[in-house]
Amino acid sequence: MGITYKDAGIDIKKIRQSQATIGRLISSTHKLQKRVKTMSGFGHYAGIVEMPGGKLLATHTDGVGTKVIIAQMMKKYDTVGIDCVAMNVNDIICTGAMPISFVDYIAANRNDQEIFKQIVRGLVRGAKKAEVPIVGGETAILPDLMSEKHFSFDLAGTVVGILNKQDMILGDAITPGDVIIGVKSSGLHSNGYSLARKVLLPKYSLRHRIKRLGTLGDALLAPTEIYVKPVLEALSECDIHGLAHITGGSFTKLLRLKKIGYMLDNLPEPPEIFQIIENEDVEKEEMYKTFNMGIGFCLISPEEEEERIDEIFKKHGLHSRQVGSIIEKRGVYVDSLRIA
Repeated sequence: MGITYKDAGIDIKKIRQSQATIGRLISSTHKLQKRVKTMSGFGHYAGIVEMPGGKLLATHTDGVGTKVIIAQMMKKYDTVGIDCVAMNVNDIICTGAMPISFVDYIAANRNDQEIFKQIVRGLVRGAKKAEVPIVGGETAILPDLMSEKHFSFDLAGTVVGILNKQDMILGDAITPGDVIIGVKSSGLHSNGYSLARKVLLPKYSLRHRIKRLGTLGDALLAPTEIYVKPVLEALSECDIHGLAHITGGSFTKLLRLKKIGYMLDNLPEPPEIFQIIENEDVEKEEMYKTFNMGIGFCLISPEEEEERIDEIFKKHGLHSRQVGSIIEKRGVYVDSLRIA
């Protein structure tokens, strides 16, 4: 038995149990506002309410996770803001929504104007790529809560999106025979860092050089790809049945779209950073349940849409390919291996 995410302190099974409890509690609030109707309140990529007049409003909150520890170790703070925007906007577009505003939350153990400036520069870069305005935020100084001697921080954000009811995509239309189109990731993105740090940092320095990637630190800090523009274009031109941002839980997350079968039998060879992690005694099943393995986003559509979808992503400088298909047998399969 190799090293698992649970060994790194992340027990996905128990986290999902906690999430289910939270979902049951917050569902009691869904009818508190009489002027709106909750369309999707928990378990998908964003919460959606129907506004007076029929327009839908989507909201989502996410953070960067323990990737901020790598930023602190590298003393490089100008890219994690891109990750923060990406983790939010990539999720909200999975419902068919267009991001229209963003706010951030920076919590730190002390005030450091120069570091805050670097963090916000990353947020601005991400916002420009996603074409979403940053309309506010909060900076909290919490010395008693974050008491490390060196500068430490956490970073999160919230995005708001809009969509029409007929454009909402929650995965209901997914059917056997549909294809799964995977879009290339830029690296680990912002998930699995507790496991990555556990297996890599005891053995490698962040200055350790990796072929074609620079240093290990550079590879771990590679910003999360932002998929907003090509996904919105694909939504406007193609018949899309489901969308999935491959983040925490990796490909097991496909089951949140629809309880059906997802056969991933044409995935690309994982980029080198994932191979290095797997070589440090992490089982294949654990890898595909934790990391994106080179595929950061999935679109599910009828087979005849694949060529046009690939053209759209190529136009935006991103590589996509068919990585699998929808089958009747429920679960998520990587070749012959069932991961969920």
